[in-house]
Amino acid sequence: MCFHTFDDILFGVELAYIFSISEKILSNGDVYLGTFKGMLPHGRGKYTWSDGMVYEGDWEEGKMSGKGHVLWSSGATYDGDFSGGYLHGVGTYTGPDGDVYSGSWRLNIQHGIGRKEYRNSDIYDGSWKEGIHEGSGRYAWSNGNMYIGNWKAGKMCGRGVMKWFNGDLFDGSWLNGLMHGSGFYRFADGSYYFGMWTKGLKDGQGTFYPAGSKHPSLRRRCDSESHSSSVKYEEPNAIKPNVKRSLSEKISMNGFLRGSGRISHKSSSLEDSVREVSSSETACMLSHTLGEGQSEVQDDSTVAYEREYVQGILIKERIRNSEGLLHKKKQRVKFQGKDSKKTPCVDSHNNSYFLMLNLQLGIRYTVGKITPVPMREVRSSDFGERARIRMFFPRKGSQFTPPHYSVDFYWKDYCPMVFRNLREMFKLDAADYMMSICGDDGLRELSSPGKSGSLFYLSHDDRFVIKTLRKSELKVLLRMLPSYYHHVKEHENTLITKFFGLHRITLKGGKKVRFVVMGNMFCTELRIHRRYDLKGSCQGRFTDKDVIDEATTLKDLDLSYEFHMDRSLREAFFKQISLDCMFLESQDILDYSLLLGLHFSAPEHLNALLEPPNTLQKPDSVPSDDGSISQSDIQIPPKGLLLVTHEPSSVSTAPGPHIRGNTLRAFSVGDKEVDLLLPGTGRLRVQLGVNMPAQANHKLECGDDRDSAEVELYEVYDVVLYLGIIDILQEYNLKKKIEHAYKSLKFDPMTISAVAPKIYSKRFINFLAEKVFPRDP
Repeated sequence: MCFHTFDDILFGVELAYIFSISEKILSNGDVYLGTFKGMLPHGRGKYTWSDGMVYEGDWEEGKMSGKGHVLWSSGATYDGDFSGGYLHGVGTYTGPDGDVYSGSWRLNIQHGIGRKEYRNSDIYDGSWKEGIHEGSGRYAWSNGNMYIGNWKAGKMCGRGVMKWFNGDLFDGSWLNGLMHGSGFYRFADGSYYFGMWTKGLKDGQGTFYPAGSKHPSLRRRCDSESHSSSVKYEEPNAIKPNVKRSLSEKISMNGFLRGSGRISHKSSSLEDSVREVSSSETACMLSHTLGEGQSEVQDDSTVAYEREYVQGILIKERIRNSEGLLHKKKQRVKFQGKDSKKTPCVDSHNNSYFLMLNLQLGIRYTVGKITPVPMREVRSSDFGERARIRMFFPRKGSQFTPPHYSVDFYWKDYCPMVFRNLREMFKLDAADYMMSICGDDGLRELSSPGKSGSLFYLSHDDRFVIKTLRKSELKVLLRMLPSYYHHVKEHENTLITKFFGLHRITLKGGKKVRFVVMGNMFCTELRIHRRYDLKGSCQGRFTDKDVIDEATTLKDLDLSYEFHMDRSLREAFFKQISLDCMFLESQDILDYSLLLGLHFSAPEHLNALLEPPNTLQKPDSVPSDDGSISQSDIQIPPKGLLLVTHEPSSVSTAPGPHIRGNTLRAFSVGDKEVDLLLPGTGRLRVQLGVNMPAQANHKLECGDDRDSAEVELYEVYDVVLYLGIIDILQEYNLKKKIEHAYKSLKFDPMTISAVAPKIYSKRFINFLAEKVFPRDP
């Protein structure tokens, strides 16, 4: 005889309650067959909607959770993991058009590692984020083209290698699906091109090596030079099932269903976004990424062509001995944002690497400490000796600081409330400021640009430049900071350097390193093709022509252009220059200069006309017998810049060093506020020192002694100007007075840099007004 306890009886009742299997037909025609827990599906079950959609699999308290299979009425299917009513985990989705995705999902969206086979036989294998390609991945087109590299927002972005079915190969930088930045290019016939690209167009200086000629090591050249090519590509749009909410949201306590929402099979169809591969420049360099060795050509030929392009248009070429190219002196470059010779990350064994980490830790601490303080007007005490934030950062961390991988250091932040208000004045969000400088992407170290030997760092988004200061420069900035603050506050269009922070790091042993954070005047989506540092003096103000390249910052005597602007733009420029120089004169400052960046406009629609498709594929047809380009082969482009009435909703309002300042008025547009329309780029707001259109008249050098292997093709260019006043921390002290007295004995006193501030200011303005930006005749 068998006896059951009361607990056994209760357990059996509970099992029957939870796992009762039944079929329920709802009033709208939907049917559920499976187990229940109370009124909710729980366990295994099959739900059939009235329109034919079916889910069969695991349920948990009314929600699809576990393993399951969905069949949509369109024929689309999903097999895999569910959680809380969502596609979540690992599974395979087959679309109604034949697309197949196998991989990770998060809340109904492809997210993680996955492989997608498109209906046109294209295949993407790699990382996904929110339903689109993001991170590292490999895309193989059905026609044989292949890309391996980084992706962002569904487009090729960052470092990557593209190989075409005809054997051409490119290894370099990409942006929004186009070649952008440095790279190297190998043609199928064995010829090479090292160069720079902007938005898919060759832009800047590069070197072409014909097939069979000697060229430098690809790895060494790639690391040491900035170069690339122009390619457009064919990429299918990323798709994802259009799941607006959890399928289980339909289920209610009194009949499972609450509305008609469900996982829709109507995902965006895979429509190919066709960007044809340019037949004129489908060339690439050899890359280990695609499993090919980097071979060296053993031919004795040393012929190479140094070329310069402006947005796809060849404007200059010279024949050079390739051996000579390998021994160019390293340039000292004025900081310049995107066009600098960049070091992606500083070597961890270098002291500057630790300085960079210390700087990021300190700025993160300071901004985090000062931001919660309520905003208020600055007081005189905010400029005083006691207006400092000090903190010790031990490597192991402390109650107030995190552990880190750098060395122990002491941190000092000068006048934090003043610089906090300056950042607010320039409309910089504290979080954006911190992420730009202290984010995971870190800082890049730039080459030292001048005689000072200062270290320069550039934020990963090119918005900020960080420079080390001498102690004397720190003292000058602190002395003039109250006047600087009021000048900047009163004149929002000021062209003077924008300062955002002043800091000091003290290392073990007592070594002190001082930093200032500044806005990058060349933070722009346009490429800066030429840059000048102009003082108005002439003694020593030239650059050795043998060491000039695109990244070189040229000087007064190197300038061979005159710039003609709209009358109102010119008046606004000189009005502000006069005010800024008056301020600097009042602070006893000299040795400042105008940093001028030029972007040459070359309309994209002229590429086919000005650069034949076989220009690079048949290099022998390009140069004439003496190595020059025939001017009859290339036509002068028409103007590509247009000023239109300003429309605030049509221009970018992204925060940055150029967000503050009025939109300028142009005389040619009825004295109205204007935007600049630039072919291939879009609409840009015209501000003082930013996006300023002008016509550059190039002063051609004439004479029989001119290098016959070099020919300038145009006299007049349409340019976009970026400019500002830099190096404003040199006061007219005893050292400068002695320098003035000594050099005046050897040179004309008006031609040297070290002169009294009043004379310096007047000469500076006159030089700009007469030589650089003269009035229209």
